[in-house]
Amino acid sequence: MYPKLVLYIDGQFIERGSRSTMAVTDPATRDHLGDLPCATTTDLDAAVSAAEKAFSLWRNASPMERSAVLRKTAELLRERAEIIARGITRDNGKPLADARAEVLNSAEHVEWHAEECRRIYGRVVPSRDPRVRQMVLREPVGVCVAFSPWNFPLGQAIKKVSAAIGAGCSLILKGPEESPSAIVEMARAFHDAGLPPGVFNVVFGQPAEISRHLIESPVVRQVSFTGSVPVGKQLAALAGQHMKRASMELGGHSPVLVFNDADVDAAAALVARMKVRNAGQVCVSPSRVFVQAGVYDRFVKRFVDVIESVQVGHGLAPETQMGPLIHDRRLQAVRELVQDAMDSGGRLLTGGARLGEAGHFFSPTVVADVPTHARIMREEPFGPVASVVKFDQTDQALQVANSVPYGLASYVFTESHKTATQVMSGLEVGMVNINHSGMAHPELPFGGVKDSGIGSEGGTETFDGFLVTKMVTQI
Repeated sequence: MYPKLVLYIDGQFIERGSRSTMAVTDPATRDHLGDLPCATTTDLDAAVSAAEKAFSLWRNASPMERSAVLRKTAELLRERAEIIARGITRDNGKPLADARAEVLNSAEHVEWHAEECRRIYGRVVPSRDPRVRQMVLREPVGVCVAFSPWNFPLGQAIKKVSAAIGAGCSLILKGPEESPSAIVEMARAFHDAGLPPGVFNVVFGQPAEISRHLIESPVVRQVSFTGSVPVGKQLAALAGQHMKRASMELGGHSPVLVFNDADVDAAAALVARMKVRNAGQVCVSPSRVFVQAGVYDRFVKRFVDVIESVQVGHGLAPETQMGPLIHDRRLQAVRELVQDAMDSGGRLLTGGARLGEAGHFFSPTVVADVPTHARIMREEPFGPVASVVKFDQTDQALQVANSVPYGLASYVFTESHKTATQVMSGLEVGMVNINHSGMAHPELPFGGVKDSGIGSEGGTETFDGFLVTKMVTQI
């Protein structure tokens, strides 16, 4: 059963009524799953009013109370993991095992925030005058709005929601219209965990209209967005016009650097598995693979072998390792990037074509010897496509890896401590993975530099975007 799609405002689940709707479909079959109600201007104003009222109370809730609600929510997410995961697979397309992992990881993130919200500390600053007491306080920023993407519908949203609630803020979340079921189930979990009405609100609808209406509201104090660089820049500019704080987790174009002394077979297998995760629709998906000349041929052969072994199909099929792209627009964009790479002189080693006609499937694809001017070397592919390029010297690899405006994640494979240190220091990114991939843990900050965003989610930095600093000096 696919869940009934609703809005959630001031503690009430609101059905479509006379509102316009958006159709939600299964990207693997194009079957109709449900109709998503679109929030009206009246709905948005009601959500802002509810959040403003709730903040006046929630800001004063004790850290123990906030922690208890978050812990209960995590417990409910685990209990309902199978239902939520099946909804994600049906409206997002990812394999059911990956959807389950997303739900369980999300529950762990909620628990992390439950623990850390009890440790939001200020400090006492020694005074020059013994009569003066100087303090630094951390206080919740106020009413926040968040915009989360469809590729990890629960996992991306939960970090924003947990951080805002744990910090003592209230929040309005605009979830992804393409894959909304997990957002609705998240609202049910917080509701059933006893979160007071208005602290968390969920709306859907036309993204541009909702974002402008909410960001321009004088009640809203902070904007959090995960999504593409162009949209992130638009929202950051809009927030800047109104002096709203903003945190942005934007796109990436992750470089992979494989050196001659790496465990080549292990590196190729790991990069291939990461490349097809969620059909490549992952902001940290490895997309530009730079391999040192001494192991280039060996790496490419192993990499292609693993890519070609991937089982593509509906996410509910137990043998499926990769599902479809989210919609036809994504399919067409990936197809155009691959064609441009070949027209620019790249060699297609495997894939490069649509699979079937029923859904939005694209074959896992590897293109070799792609020149730097090809679009796929400059634009985030956001699909199951990797470009492989040979390099000779470390400085050369670093120069090309840093040549794009993105700076989110990177991957390095080497057995040399000297090389690892040089590359770790030289890469212009927010996250570096050396000989493995380990970025999804809640205790680690997740974020990028350059066009890939502002701020981090997770780790001890997780509340920074939702807190303001107040200095108090008293005699």
